[in-house]
Amino acid sequence: MDFIFERKINYYETDKMGVVHHSNYIRYMEEARCSWLENIEMPFSLLEENGITIPVLGVNCDYKYHVTFGDTIIIKPFIKEYSGVRMTVGYDIKDKTTGKTVLIGETKHCFTDKNLKPINLKKYAPEFSNKFQNLLES
Repeated sequence: MDFIFERKINYYETDKMGVVHHSNYIRYMEEARCSWLENIEMPFSLLEENGITIPVLGVNCDYKYHVTFGDTIIIKPFIKEYSGVRMTVGYDIKDKTTGKTVLIGETKHCFTDKNLKPINLKKYAPEFSNKFQNLLES
């Protein structure tokens, strides 16, 4: 399943040079990840109702090209790695108009219970684990 998150750049997200400030891409990746999880019927609210949190352990960004106010980006999130205990989500961000790659990124996560104790999702919630596993394989 190809999920695409589309986002228009706001003026306040740009820096003195008129380009999107690099820190905003972390927000864009989170927005895309949240929207994607909603789209596959695993919104954060449902995960949290089941005692599951997915904290971010790390973020990597490789900036390739800039975008400015008024541009629209498209973000394609995908599962790069999944073990049941940890997961890496990759992001391909492109300028919608030009098709140029703007950023290639990833966020690394683990799964915890509501007390932030690490869990193995395969044992704790197999129905959710199976969805993540299927996303990895597709």
